[in-house]
Amino acid sequence: MKRSSSVIRRAVLAAAAVALAAGCTAQTTGSGGGSGTPSGSASAPTVSGSPTDAPTGDGKPPSPSGSTDAPTEAPSGTPSDTASGSPSATAGAQVLMGDGDENEQVRELQARLRQLDHFDRAPTGFYGTMTAGAVKAFQKKQELPRTGSVDETTWQQLLGASRKPTADELKPATTNELDTPDPRCTTGRVLCISKESRTLAWMIDGKVVSSMDVRFGSENTPTREGVFTVERKVRQDWSRLYHTPMPLSMYFSRGQAVHYSSDFAARGYDGGSHGCVNVRDRAKLTTLFDQVKVGDKVVVHW
Repeated sequence: MKRSSSVIRRAVLAAAAVALAAGCTAQTTGSGGGSGTPSGSASAPTVSGSPTDAPTGDGKPPSPSGSTDAPTEAPSGTPSDTASGSPSATAGAQVLMGDGDENEQVRELQARLRQLDHFDRAPTGFYGTMTAGAVKAFQKKQELPRTGSVDETTWQQLLGASRKPTADELKPATTNELDTPDPRCTTGRVLCISKESRTLAWMIDGKVVSSMDVRFGSENTPTREGVFTVERKVRQDWSRLYHTPMPLSMYFSRGQAVHYSSDFAARGYDGGSHGCVNVRDRAKLTTLFDQVKVGDKVVVHW
């Protein structure tokens, strides 16, 4: 009996050692990119969204079919956060917009809050912790329950206090100003990514077609610099180890990819990737994803 138990224990320990070794391999390469972990955290291996995809060069296994790219964000303020002395929240009030929502009404909400200096960045259309904080600030000023979510009363008050956003207010080029394009970006079809200005410019024959804010990997898992090409595109990708969505992934250097990050949309530059180029405006990246072709050039530069 003792010998049998010893054999079983050795088998379990061996399996655990193999799993840890695989994780270390992905971390050592500095690849990849689940973006929901702050800078300096261990890297999460990522895989393509199709079970038929072969493992990538850095040893990532294929993910199961039907994976989802639903945003995973830290929850925003809750009704229990209502400030002392403010009116109590109406029981059963219908929430029009709240944590995790992503649509054009949220984009309008953010643009209106920005007009009133409650939201200090470009609208993304994603309702995360930063949007919830801006809503609370507006609710406090209006002497409404500070729930962090938008009910009919909050929305009507906001409509009355602001004006209809213009197209530029809803979808500005970037929060960060574009710098002078790298000379390597001036010919052909190029994703021109600047670490200096923290922007991505989609350029064709030297002209900027669209642009968006981006963030990069931490010091321990840096985003590689240089000239690359788009190796493959995966509309819905997933980090299996950390259960982190990586939608709209465009891989350009082994496990590193340009992809949408709900964490970036919610927390901005308070977080970081594991080496990938994070984009926080999903609508813009969706349009870009449909335009970019495998083989297009990628330039990552200072």
